[in-house]
Amino acid sequence: MKNPVLLGSILCFIAAVSWGAMFPVAHAAFIHIDPFYFTIFRYGAVTIILAALLLWKEGKRAFRFEGKGLHLWFFGTMAFTIYNLFIFWGEDLLGQSGVMTASIMESLMPMISVVISWMIFKHRPFPFTLLCVFIAFIGAVLVITKGDIQAFLGTTEHFIPSLLIFVAVIGWVIYTMGANEFSHWSALRYSTLSCLLGTITALFVTLGATMFGYVSVPAANDVAAAGPHLLFMIIFPGVIALLGWNIGVSMLSPLNALLFINFVPVTTLFISIVQGNAVTVFDLAGTVLIVISLLSNNIYVRMLEKKKADHSTQSALREGIS
Repeated sequence: MKNPVLLGSILCFIAAVSWGAMFPVAHAAFIHIDPFYFTIFRYGAVTIILAALLLWKEGKRAFRFEGKGLHLWFFGTMAFTIYNLFIFWGEDLLGQSGVMTASIMESLMPMISVVISWMIFKHRPFPFTLLCVFIAFIGAVLVITKGDIQAFLGTTEHFIPSLLIFVAVIGWVIYTMGANEFSHWSALRYSTLSCLLGTITALFVTLGATMFGYVSVPAANDVAAAGPHLLFMIIFPGVIALLGWNIGVSMLSPLNALLFINFVPVTTLFISIVQGNAVTVFDLAGTVLIVISLLSNNIYVRMLEKKKADHSTQSALREGIS
């Protein structure tokens, strides 16, 4: 495709819709298989596919860590153990309500990245951005608590799983920020090697959970029953979304790509309604608030950048005239 903007938009759209669809699909799979082995089977297959693609595209040299193995392992663990294991673990513990909770938490990633950049890198956000963060937070609280904050805080039945999901989302944000350290690598190489190391960590965690009796190795018929769900999760939210998002961001810029995050909770909400699952007014209201806050902040930042660019152009013209 000759138009990189159009291609990048399509890739980011497919990635966001895939991520929005993965929570209802995963919830159906958890009837047959637990989130721990679900993660291992899913990303074990994704790792094999990505490794084959990397070997074909870039050769054996692309598998060298170049002295960045420890950093690569850390960021891979954040994404493919902390994020992918914890988010589905929390979703499974919450039951049906975990579908929307996980999706809403995922859609908060841009806002969470703003807060992390402020706290760690001292990049103070604009006051309007902070307002958007607060509005998005209110939206998330509505979905997670279903409007009953006191009951939510009074029981670990909901609080701990929600905390697992929140920690998971922070893990993915850290992974995304870590990509800057590997900007000289291709998106395929960073995705493959980080996925490999992170999945190995998840494997050891799963083996530990099995040894302590928290989970058990699923039977062959259970894996077969979850097969269609796993196939979808491997192909779309796994390989296509992971690579498509990283490539799309490079074509559109992070600012433009983040607009597509809006499709994550919207897709989850739509699928939940189609499946006949219970969707509360708090789910609808929270989703609307988050989408509005993301759009508003993106438009605001875009306008500031345009204003800054116009000011720079005018300054350059005045200097040229003088």
